[in-house]
Amino acid sequence: MAAANRTARTRMLGWALCAMLAGGVTPASGASTAMPANPASGADRAGACTPARPVVWPRWEQFKRDFISQEGRVIDVGSSDARTVSEGQSYGLFLALVANDRPAFDAILRWTENALARGDLTSHLPAWLWGRSESGQWGVLDANSASDADLWIAYALLEAGHAWGERSYTARGALLARRVLDEESATVPGVGLLLLPGPSGFHPAPDTWRVNPSYSPPQVIRGIATHLPEDARWARLHASTLRVLTDTAPRGFAPDWARYRPAPGFVPDAETNATSAYNAIRVYLWVGMLNAQDPDAATLLSYFAPFAGFIAAHGAPPETVDTTTGVAGPNMGNAGFSAAAVPFLDARGETPLADAQVARVAELDSRNAPGYYTSVLTLFGLGWRDGHYRFAADGTLNLPWSPSCSAAP
Repeated sequence: MAAANRTARTRMLGWALCAMLAGGVTPASGASTAMPANPASGADRAGACTPARPVVWPRWEQFKRDFISQEGRVIDVGSSDARTVSEGQSYGLFLALVANDRPAFDAILRWTENALARGDLTSHLPAWLWGRSESGQWGVLDANSASDADLWIAYALLEAGHAWGERSYTARGALLARRVLDEESATVPGVGLLLLPGPSGFHPAPDTWRVNPSYSPPQVIRGIATHLPEDARWARLHASTLRVLTDTAPRGFAPDWARYRPAPGFVPDAETNATSAYNAIRVYLWVGMLNAQDPDAATLLSYFAPFAGFIAAHGAPPETVDTTTGVAGPNMGNAGFSAAAVPFLDARGETPLADAQVARVAELDSRNAPGYYTSVLTLFGLGWRDGHYRFAADGTLNLPWSPSCSAAP
């Protein structure tokens, strides 16, 4: 019990310290100090914000009924181990914030912290996999963390701290974000600061690093940099993101996985045969949701034009593509793939193609109830199209229900 009390006190002191720093108070003197001139930063934007109205979002309510337990666990229903992945918890947090659903946000956060991060997100990166073991026991199945989930959790916490005026969210988000940089990135010759998929297992040889391009949503990394401008590493990480996205996709199709060596650079991943599939579909989603004024938006929308071209020719996104040749497999992607393509097509001005993908989502969903991942992609893609959220040019989040707290468009 004494150890538990010490842990709780340490956690609360860490939150308080981070909150003081975010608010411009130095712990040495307690005096208020001027923050850097950055009106969109999380520190300057934080404050008491009163939500204007609840959000009516039937898809979110359905997702909660289908996939989120009362305790806040996002469940991959139908998987053999009834698994929960940290990715699902991170998406649940973000979507609950977009929905202005603070009870769900708090439940998801509490379960994530207690079950995946040993009770403290500021001291431990969350384990990526939790579920039922072969012996029937419930718990962490793989303690390694996943950097994409950790980025989204940190981002959701920083934005929730602003939107709901809750500095404990801001504090936890800032400290978790720092752990991503400290434990899940590496300074790599020829690239700079590179996001690794996790702290263990992705540096298989002294001259080799394994990457997952979909783990690097440019607006999330830019947004965290905006919230935490005092840590220059975020700007460095964002600078490498454009190269990761483009250099791993020589034919304009993003791979699920790739490898980097100083010579020859980014190369196909032997384990996954350079395939573009269920990871890579998120790359087009992130790119499509970039603000039009984002400095990377035009470049990326043009670079991945072959993805839009395939949809125009075949009526749907491909399920798989050989990224070394640009040749697609025989099957079309599911409803989630179409939903993920909608922002990308809209951003390119190809509205009729985007409309057709929305119709395809409805048609496929009418045949079979969508699973966890399809539902997530649909919430992201169609939630964006329906105007439930937007990313500002600086990566911060615009929420219609909180107009007084939103970043400038």
